[in-house]
Amino acid sequence: MSTVDRFTMDVLREGFAAISDEMFVSLQRTSQSPIIYEVLDFGVGISDAEGELVSQGNGIAGFLGPLGDAVKETIARRKDLKPGDVIIANDPYAGGGTHLSDVALIRPVFSGTELIGFAAAKGHWTEVGGKDPGSWTADSQDVYAEGLQLPFVHAYAGGKPIEDIRAILAANSRLPEMVLGDLAAQAACLEVAERRLLEMCDRYGTATVRNAMRAVLDRSERLCRDALARIPHGVFTAADRTDTDGLGNGPFPVNVRVEITENGVTCDFTGSHAQVPGPINCTWSGLVSGVRTVFKAITDPAEPATDGWFRPLTIICPPGNIFNATRPAPVAAYFEATEMASDLVWHALAPAFPERLPAGTYVSVCSTSLALTHPDTGAETLLVEPQPGGWGATRDADGQHGLVSVGDGETYTIPVEVAEQRYGVRVERFGFDIVPGAGAGRRRGGRGLVREYRICSDEALLTVAWGRHLYPPWGAAGGRDGSPNYVEVLRDGQPIGPRFGKVSRMPLRRDDVVRLVTGSGGGYGEPREREADLVAADVRDELITPAEATEFYAT
Repeated sequence: MSTVDRFTMDVLREGFAAISDEMFVSLQRTSQSPIIYEVLDFGVGISDAEGELVSQGNGIAGFLGPLGDAVKETIARRKDLKPGDVIIANDPYAGGGTHLSDVALIRPVFSGTELIGFAAAKGHWTEVGGKDPGSWTADSQDVYAEGLQLPFVHAYAGGKPIEDIRAILAANSRLPEMVLGDLAAQAACLEVAERRLLEMCDRYGTATVRNAMRAVLDRSERLCRDALARIPHGVFTAADRTDTDGLGNGPFPVNVRVEITENGVTCDFTGSHAQVPGPINCTWSGLVSGVRTVFKAITDPAEPATDGWFRPLTIICPPGNIFNATRPAPVAAYFEATEMASDLVWHALAPAFPERLPAGTYVSVCSTSLALTHPDTGAETLLVEPQPGGWGATRDADGQHGLVSVGDGETYTIPVEVAEQRYGVRVERFGFDIVPGAGAGRRRGGRGLVREYRICSDEALLTVAWGRHLYPPWGAAGGRDGSPNYVEVLRDGQPIGPRFGKVSRMPLRRDDVVRLVTGSGGGYGEPREREADLVAADVRDELITPAEATEFYAT
């Protein structure tokens, strides 16, 4: 069968999506790391034989670019692939790399002797070595300090694990059992994809499956181009400043120029600051994923993402830029530049899409790490998680409270009960942060959150890499700016120093409280135009104070 009829194509398209969903559940249920099975910091998908991503499971929106690129790099580097092989990679500067903690596994799928596609999974591994626990830091000066590099080598050959690779991974990790468990879980989800794809080939024929993959990609491109014809066209610009880089340098100016035509979208970051000494740089894949997220939002956020959807998107950024760093620039906190790239494009386009793109969000992943000894078991533990915050308001709706950042997609924080049981900390508080006037508008910005960890062991080390600490989320159309993100440490109920956004290996002791506060999103429209019944409801729900209602909202 050389062509695919419409109904068979629909069945196979949904089948590809179902395979990615099954991969997702398989990895979630078998992983050893809470950041994978609770936070869901991973992405899975399948591609055609050329490395074009055909379907992707829910998860990290920031992996919209890297998965397909990891497959393409595998094809370019490995000419010796055989059934049962699995390639492992985390190179930040090539093939979908982001930072060393994000490890990709790629498995070719053969129907007989014919290569029909690839299964890929990329997950955040809790510990891959480096100078700091957790393998990411706010003060690394080059990639060599950030962990073990895996340059597209075999992790499995012919279905069997490469014991030398397992030994290297174990020797370079502070948590070897967790790393090897995640390796096995990630490889197993690729087997799920292979099994389901081969079942498709048995039922419909290999040629039909391959043609359906091509049809899915072409359909995505066609739908995207149809969407482009219906949205506002023109040239849009935005400029901003990053926070400091973790080594005391900065802030740094960044900018974007976005041009939308009926034929495509071009995002040009030329003129943004050069790559910086600290680890807030991102590489090309991080930039691509950040831009793709907003591109999807303005075209059709509901339609499944494939590489075909992004054919009309062009991204320009010279090498050596903070958004396109080159080896060996530090990239441990790459997500801060990736989120800033998203926010720049978002900010530029927000006036043209007031019903779809909200005002400024807290924007940062607000990545947090606590390295400590469990007070009950004596085991070395490592809490790593993002923090949710406030999103901005749109023309028609208030902002969302306590939502993860745009690049984190379908992720979560670690539940209170899991954090206390696995890490031996005590969660003292988890609720909204109310900052008077923050995000005030005809439509109010969403509230950020406060999360407090009490240290119950004798000592601990705190590392955070947060953006939007110096510059709050932006308001739109007369709405007020939101509030900044910050961290502080309390000892005997009092802060032991000023609030901060970045720190590495800060020593803590028993009964210290780490207070994590994320910002409120920006407001939309003049606050005094907000309807009186909505202001009264906000006061009743304790989202604003009576004094705030009088000062910012009363007419």
